[in-house]
Amino acid sequence: MDKVKLQSYRDWVQNELDVCANFWLKNGIDREHGGVYTCLDRKGEIYSTDKSVWMQGRCGWIFAFLCHTYGVKEEWLAASKSCLDFMEKYCINREAGGRMYFTVTEDGKPLRQRRYYFSEAFYALANAEYYGVTGEKENLERARRAYDLYWDLAHGMPDPVGMGPKTIPETRSGRAFGIPMIILNVTGVLLRVDGERKALYEERAQACVDEIFKYHVHPELKCVLENVDVDGSARLNYTEGRTVNPGHDIEGVWFLLEHAQRTGDKELVKKAAEIFDWAIEAGWDNEYGGLLYFTDCLKKPPEAYEHDMKLWWPHNEILIASLMLYRDTGDEKYLNWFDKTLTYCKEHFSDPEFGEWYGYLRRDGLPTMPSTKGSTFKGPFHLPRCLIMCDTMLGQLLER
Repeated sequence: MDKVKLQSYRDWVQNELDVCANFWLKNGIDREHGGVYTCLDRKGEIYSTDKSVWMQGRCGWIFAFLCHTYGVKEEWLAASKSCLDFMEKYCINREAGGRMYFTVTEDGKPLRQRRYYFSEAFYALANAEYYGVTGEKENLERARRAYDLYWDLAHGMPDPVGMGPKTIPETRSGRAFGIPMIILNVTGVLLRVDGERKALYEERAQACVDEIFKYHVHPELKCVLENVDVDGSARLNYTEGRTVNPGHDIEGVWFLLEHAQRTGDKELVKKAAEIFDWAIEAGWDNEYGGLLYFTDCLKKPPEAYEHDMKLWWPHNEILIASLMLYRDTGDEKYLNWFDKTLTYCKEHFSDPEFGEWYGYLRRDGLPTMPSTKGSTFKGPFHLPRCLIMCDTMLGQLLER
């Protein structure tokens, strides 16, 4: 272990985290209506005032997580509370069983409702983390309600919004990898802060892991399939059934590794490492570098227009998962992947002049939107989460 090199990684990560957090505090927080704007250009100026509900929850979580990791700073806690209060006041459709909107106007008027329940997941995540920092019981109760709603919707509860599935269920039904994956991550946070329901969370976390391996992990194809039949069968006769999202798989890897660390499951570490190996082999672009966004498990043409783009967040997930695998296995190949990916990110995503990262690159590594740093889907979440977690793990490795 080259501790000088590890320290150099950590120095860069810590500086990038400071720049990233300050970028969003300075430019994104809405001092008038509350919450966060995420449609920011390269310099941090707002180019759209519509607000993503996902990002209100994610931003609320990240600033509470900063407090959890480094100690409370009032500006971090205030940013988290601003997002939590905005969601509570404006982002819940109380006439539809507490389901949450997907986007709202800057002053909280509802714009769009989606059938997916990830808004609820990120709301639960943020409230749970805020409770862990402050001990405010109301935030814990909010987190529990939203978490249970997500769980129930994922396990057969009729959706009170009334939206049907994307496809006609009599023709095609199935399972999506993101459903158990995201709730596994949220469950991990609740396990850390909500000891009263520890047994329930442990049971549900294991159920998520079991569901992922029973239905979505396909060793015969060397991949994790995003979409499968109800019984987990691979559906290889159309493009959606063959879709592999390597970055999503790698994000799932470190969720699994966290579960393995909580439970002491060494076999799960090996299984997670195998998934990482499949995903990086399928997705890494040996010609231009970086991770492709979508691939096809049979190497047929992907349908998505953006399949060969390089997005910021899958590279964040590689950094977390590779470093976690190195920490847990000691295998140098994972540290090499960390180094290779960090080098790519420094050269293509990072913006030393104005801070934060470009989100969307062409296959050759040039930004498709060089004037933007945020959008409805990109805000203060994947990057600062990655930097916080990598800083923590590098510190652990340096102490060995």
